[in-house]
Amino acid sequence: MPPRPLPPEIRFRIRIRKGETIALGPGKIDLLEAIERAASLTAAAKDLGMSYRRAWLLLDTMNRSFREPVVETAAGGVRGGGTRVTAVGREIIARYRRAERAAHKAGKRDLDALAALLR
Repeated sequence: MPPRPLPPEIRFRIRIRKGETIALGPGKIDLLEAIERAASLTAAAKDLGMSYRRAWLLLDTMNRSFREPVVETAAGGVRGGGTRVTAVGREIIARYRRAERAAHKAGKRDLDALAALLR
């Protein structure tokens, strides 16, 4: 008996560009959410399977793109350092995820029709 075909995965990939720079996109939102959970850039990068350098570059781009920082870092010490998502960063996460849900809901009929056309 042949294996059952997997159902199609439908995901929106919203990106916000400022000139040539991608200020915000799905990977950056995933990183912010991972930092929110771990309170550490190192742990967040590891959780997402990305290098620390890549994670740092994504954060640097976001911090330079927005009027206020999306994360703040604390230097190491006796208790160690850490990274925390700022209030602006949390607002960005919430608004981005809400926009994703709204876009998916608005396009559901057409997306389902497109998925039905797949092999």
